[in-house]
Amino acid sequence: MGMKRDRQHMASPFEARDRAQSGPTRRGLLRGGLVLAGLVSPLLLPQAARPAAAAVRVADLRGTIEASEFGIRPGAADDQSALMQQAIDAAAERGRALFLPGGRYTVANLRLPSGTRLVGLPGQTRLDYQGGGHLLFAQGPGTIGMEGIHFDGDNRLLGEYTPALLHFADVDDLLIEGCTITGSSQAGLALDRCGGRVVGNTISGARTAGLRSIEARGLSITDNHVHDCANAGILVHRWSEGEDGSIVSGNRVERISARDGGTGQNGNGINIFRAHGVVVRGNRIADCAFSAIRSNSGSNVLIEGNSCLRSGETAIYSEFAFQGAVIADNLVDGGAIGISIANFLDGGRLATCSGNIVRNIVDTGPYPAEVQGFGIGIAVEADTAVTGNVVEKAARFGLHMGWGPYLRDVSVASNVIRDCPVGAAVTVVEGAGAALISGNIFSGTPGGAVVGHRWKEAVTGDLTRPGAADGFGHLAIQGNMVR
Repeated sequence: MGMKRDRQHMASPFEARDRAQSGPTRRGLLRGGLVLAGLVSPLLLPQAARPAAAAVRVADLRGTIEASEFGIRPGAADDQSALMQQAIDAAAERGRALFLPGGRYTVANLRLPSGTRLVGLPGQTRLDYQGGGHLLFAQGPGTIGMEGIHFDGDNRLLGEYTPALLHFADVDDLLIEGCTITGSSQAGLALDRCGGRVVGNTISGARTAGLRSIEARGLSITDNHVHDCANAGILVHRWSEGEDGSIVSGNRVERISARDGGTGQNGNGINIFRAHGVVVRGNRIADCAFSAIRSNSGSNVLIEGNSCLRSGETAIYSEFAFQGAVIADNLVDGGAIGISIANFLDGGRLATCSGNIVRNIVDTGPYPAEVQGFGIGIAVEADTAVTGNVVEKAARFGLHMGWGPYLRDVSVASNVIRDCPVGAAVTVVEGAGAALISGNIFSGTPGGAVVGHRWKEAVTGDLTRPGAADGFGHLAIQGNMVR
């Protein structure tokens, strides 16, 4: 009966046209509302009523402008840029989203005004950069959103004036969700002084960084997949030190190279520079040429619950002029140094390092070893508590405390150090500050559980033996178990 009734009430072509022009139908609104409310899965609707979630959300509930209304045709051989810009401007002016049906659109040098919302079909809608400048750019306050679109730079040269295939500046509320950005000859996505969310995107094949943010204003970078980029994964930078407050969480960052060389400015999965108050939590970072997570001069940084695998140099780094770092509950497997909290000489101080697992640390790195060298599980210098960590199979030292006179107020307590040639190296150079080494377990440390060093040279035996540390008033070594 249902099929017969549908046939009896089949609309004529003119009726169908009139209905389409009159806006969303009651049935369409109901279906879209049920899907949005989570009461009905799109898969339970008839096949004809299963557009992508993005299309349902915008087309049925808010109304869209479809790109075809402006003569834009996917797969067209001619340049679609002028028509696409016209459609973008018109949609933003009317306060409506621009829907781009599946297919390829070859365009360049598009500018997004405030109020722009571009919606595509995930995996089907593609904007291919044809060269001659940039692909997308937006500047100024307001709101901009993009969803479900594949942006392909095709490795074509970008203009010298643009840092990325997609570049946004001074956008108050930016949403980029469920998009793919590939093949940029510079960065994939560059954000200058932006707020909002970058969530659930895939960025790959960038010549510099996958995602670069400078001087963010309450930005969240979450649940993205950034991989196979030449010099950096996710950068959170500032031109001068200051509060940033970005949240970088739940991302998967993989296979980041250091094509432009250096000793740490390139080759990092997540890199914080001069940005204070950044949270780096719950990310999985693997196979980076240098660090999985590198914070340079970033105060009040929280690095928590990350998985850092097969780093080429220091897996987690808090370095240079920072004050305040919490490094907790991370898993580090592979690297030339596991965790380094360093550069007291330059003002780096005040940290906790707790609950981390660090293992399989090698003594070779991407450049000739400097200062104390590689093969260290956890290294610290000033005003730092190291508590409840487990270090296993570091090639030289499980722990390293201080460098020359650069040691002050370090507590190393209740850690487990296993299968390292030396359990802990601590500086005994004149002028070094206080260190407490208490209640740790050292197991399988044939070169000594705790050994004093003058710079690179070991100058004592095992300081955990009774009376061995009596000549070093800056050290308190007590209650450790050596096996």
